[in-house]
Amino acid sequence: MSDQRLAGKVAIVTGCSSGIGQGIAVRLAKDGADIVVNYHSDQAGGEATKAQIEALGRKAVVIGADVSKLPEIQPLIDAAWSNFGRADILVNNAGVEKGANFWEANEADYDLVLQVNLKGPYFTTQAFVKKLIETKMPGRVINISSVHEEMVFPHFASYCASKGGLMMLMRDLAVELGPFGITVNNIAPGAIATPINKSLLNDRSKLDPLLRNIPLGRMGTVDDVSAVAAFLASDEASYVTGSTYVVDGGLMRNYKEQ
Repeated sequence: MSDQRLAGKVAIVTGCSSGIGQGIAVRLAKDGADIVVNYHSDQAGGEATKAQIEALGRKAVVIGADVSKLPEIQPLIDAAWSNFGRADILVNNAGVEKGANFWEANEADYDLVLQVNLKGPYFTTQAFVKKLIETKMPGRVINISSVHEEMVFPHFASYCASKGGLMMLMRDLAVELGPFGITVNNIAPGAIATPINKSLLNDRSKLDPLLRNIPLGRMGTVDDVSAVAAFLASDEASYVTGSTYVVDGGLMRNYKEQ
């Protein structure tokens, strides 16, 4: 058990039915927070996250919402206040990617990626911040970005555009919301071992070249990412805002196309 540095806090974590989002929700609970668990399509995954949180002695509520749709965002934020009377931390984790040659990418995929990855955090943060300002509370906003907010990812132009946009949104909001005691930071994971990467992890012909690009020589874990989120959510990070924390084993500094 961790040191309960988030005791009495409430966190909203989007897209936490599996992978990094689930890991962050559980880690924040280990540190003492109660959690609003958000899922989009995987309700069973959301319930599984809730079960892990409750096994730690914390409270959780599961809310289905598509963060790219404004009418679904407000009930997600309101759920924190109606169930727990407050929210202190927002983790914008929900994300999606669609691969295609740039000259073949279609409008539907572009819209999906930009709406989930950039519009979603924009308006979810807006709804969260309105409640904080209204109740005169400080807060923490943590965006799960990607090394591709800075690093190229050929054939994923819309993903890079969305994460680059998220980097500038974070920087802007850190300045705009600082006077309210609200901090805004990004976490930029590199290659993280999650269920979505199962085919990569089982294919040495693809995995080995990737590992050669990572100075630490291994894939990252969900725990590597969630540990940084726990720090940024805590009072220890009260003077940290406007920054991206890269969790990539050195990949960004060493990356080269094969």
